[in-house]
Amino acid sequence: RSSAKLVAPLGCLVSRQKHTLPDLPYDYAALEPHINAEIMQLHHSKHHAAYVNNLNVAEEKYKEALAKGDVTTQVSLQPALKFNGGGHINHSIFWTNLSPNGGGEPKGELMEAIKRDFGSFANFKEKLTALSVGVQGSGWGWLGYNKEQGRLQIAACANQDPLQGTTGLIPLLGIDVWEHAYYLQYKNVRPDYLKAIWNVINWENVSSRYATCKK
Repeated sequence: RSSAKLVAPLGCLVSRQKHTLPDLPYDYAALEPHINAEIMQLHHSKHHAAYVNNLNVAEEKYKEALAKGDVTTQVSLQPALKFNGGGHINHSIFWTNLSPNGGGEPKGELMEAIKRDFGSFANFKEKLTALSVGVQGSGWGWLGYNKEQGRLQIAACANQDPLQGTTGLIPLLGIDVWEHAYYLQYKNVRPDYLKAIWNVINWENVSSRYATCKK
């Protein structure tokens, strides 16, 4: 599957294809030692798969409620659509944001934008790390693009709230800080996981997303 399909918007609810779990662009063990194979396998084949399955179920129920004009059921399904739809969107971005050949620093336009909006790459890294460490409970730390202001911003989202759907920022880089993303390897020491994940950030992917959203 192409990475473009991974970030497709949720399909039309009247006549639609079911959502499917995207393939990883690398093996489960490819991100070791920074993220081990057991975490990647469980995270992708169990957690992300559950979001996909539950999203399909919720959309089917929504489709039926829509056909009946049952607004009460449509409203009651919103939390499930948001949680599972967000989980699918977020993870589809997350997998492509990571690479066994990642790490280091971005180049070109993205690096210039980071320097412009955060002062330096080191300052940006420090801010996004601190924001992600500070997420209470489960959630995500994000680098996003504010299209109206033409600048980069960082933001935290709770649970599986999707960045664009809840803040309007276009997602460029997401860091999953749910415990299932790191606990088997890093236990409850989230800062160690966040220190390690910078070694596998796929800056080519992040830069490509930045170039696309600027058009």
